Amino acid sequence: MRPVPVLVLALSTAALALTSGAGPATATPGSRVHVITAKSGLTIYKPELVPAGARTHVFGLTSKAFGTSTAVLVTGLLPNREYGAHAHTKPCGATGDLAGPHYQNVEDPVKPSVDPAYANPQNEIWLDLTTDATGRGAAVSKVDWTFSERRANSIVIHETHTHTDPGHAGTAGARLACVTVGF
Repeated sequence: MRPVPVLVLALSTAALALTSGAGPATATPGSRVHVITAKSGLTIYKPELVPAGARTHVFGLTSKAFGTSTAVLVTGLLPNREYGAHAHTKPCGATGDLAGPHYQNVEDPVKPSVDPAYANPQNEIWLDLTTDATGRGAAVSKVDWTFSERRANSIVIHETHTHTDPGHAGTAGARLACVTVGF
């Protein structure tokens, strides 16, 4: 078994354990744990790259003591292909642009954000993945921060892995599909 699916399974098991109780779980005294889960078909924008029937599962845990961990598992995508994926500010809509920009913990004052000081995997939730021969893929993001009153609202799957170079940082090509997530 590959390490990433094991981590996805561990996060999902923890999420199930935490949500089966009567209220929010406590990681350390005074630190609430918020569980993020979504299991859904995707809103598909480019069916030639994300075929009908593709599905995603998103799991996350966030607490002030440990930051935010997010895992995504996808099935039904094209086999042996790289995809980018990020948390976005708005829910999915009829077009990929309606999901808004990437969620950034510290917002870049310049839009669109392509400055690596802001568009990076420590300030955003990046979930780049490569599918296997059956079209399955998984990725995990761990950041040291938690959401404030501003929250991410979706995960968007992009055309390529995420670029990191100045002037292109955070870009990953076209928006192919989206799933609304209650972060």
